[in-house]
Amino acid sequence: MTYNFDQLIDRRQTDSLKWREYAADVLPMWVADMDFLAPAPVIQALQERVAHGVFGYALPPKELELVICERLARLYRWAVSPEQILFLPGLVSGINIVCRAFGQPGDGVVVQTPVYPPFLSAPVNHGLTLQIAPLTLIEQGQIIRYDIDYDAFESTVTPRTKLFILCHPHNPTGYSYRREQLTRLAEICLRHQVIICSDEIHNDLLLGDTPHTPIAALSPDIAQHCITLMAPSKTYNIPGLGCSFAVVQNPELLKCLKVAMTGIVPWINVLGLTAALVAYRDGEEWLTEVRRYLTANRDFLVDYVTANMPTIRTTIPEATYLAWLDCRQAGIEGNPHEFFLQQAKVALNDGATFGTGGEGFVRLNFGCPRSRLAEALERMKLR
Repeated sequence: MTYNFDQLIDRRQTDSLKWREYAADVLPMWVADMDFLAPAPVIQALQERVAHGVFGYALPPKELELVICERLARLYRWAVSPEQILFLPGLVSGINIVCRAFGQPGDGVVVQTPVYPPFLSAPVNHGLTLQIAPLTLIEQGQIIRYDIDYDAFESTVTPRTKLFILCHPHNPTGYSYRREQLTRLAEICLRHQVIICSDEIHNDLLLGDTPHTPIAALSPDIAQHCITLMAPSKTYNIPGLGCSFAVVQNPELLKCLKVAMTGIVPWINVLGLTAALVAYRDGEEWLTEVRRYLTANRDFLVDYVTANMPTIRTTIPEATYLAWLDCRQAGIEGNPHEFFLQQAKVALNDGATFGTGGEGFVRLNFGCPRSRLAEALERMKLR
């Protein structure tokens, strides 16, 4: 079937965080969910499950575990067994559980900034020390991208470093790491006995012909040091249903995670499990179409910014539906997030919340109908 991603859907009356946070005259282009209908098979499966009328505690369906294993094998030639999958209510919960499981107060956690804000808060929540390894900003006219300084990364690691939290594909830059980059990062971590927690929630939202390689799929040795976090939530626009999972192939790491979860992590809700199974099993057509649409949105945004906003620089995202805009040369007084909110009535994410290197930037969510994206950019154009 053909999906109409141009359809404008009213979300203001649905208790949407994205649409309730700001006044009615503000276009919300911030929090990472999309303004698209979920895949039709998912909606139908949820309606049928609701019609059953009983919503007790649920165990993950065996079919869901098998579908995930088959998918990882098909996409990445990554052999995972069902007992190596640990279901979680969300990726942020997963990051916090990892920090709780593998660090003592004062131990170090390496993160690469700018980065998704929970990477910065999760270690602090558990008394751990943030060890910042900033990504290197590379400027090419109005286009920006980021690279890794491996020497600086390794120099950040200390004898008390326990974890490296990797964001792959990267949020907010939209960058998808290559195999050789992942291999070098993994080699550093293995050399220093650092556990890798890889947040790969955007692994399916690939734009154009971008590939994705899970870091744990590089080799069995690397997999023994990895905890990989994935979910159908961003991919199929079902984040509110709260179902994600970790792939952990080291039995000792898996045991530690389960201990850290005891008594504090709730059951996955039955609707989340229902949606996850059907999305992975029957959502491929929708995913193909939404990736095509998001790629066109990405291209529209980059073309618009370079043609109409000469003082603003942008990434060209390879994955996700998030653009990272550098406003430091735009002549904006103060915080660009506040400027665009007050002057353009467009709500973006404040780059300062993404840590070192984020000041003067904003993050824009282009997972929306193109007419809405065009309206937001037109509002933001500096007159």
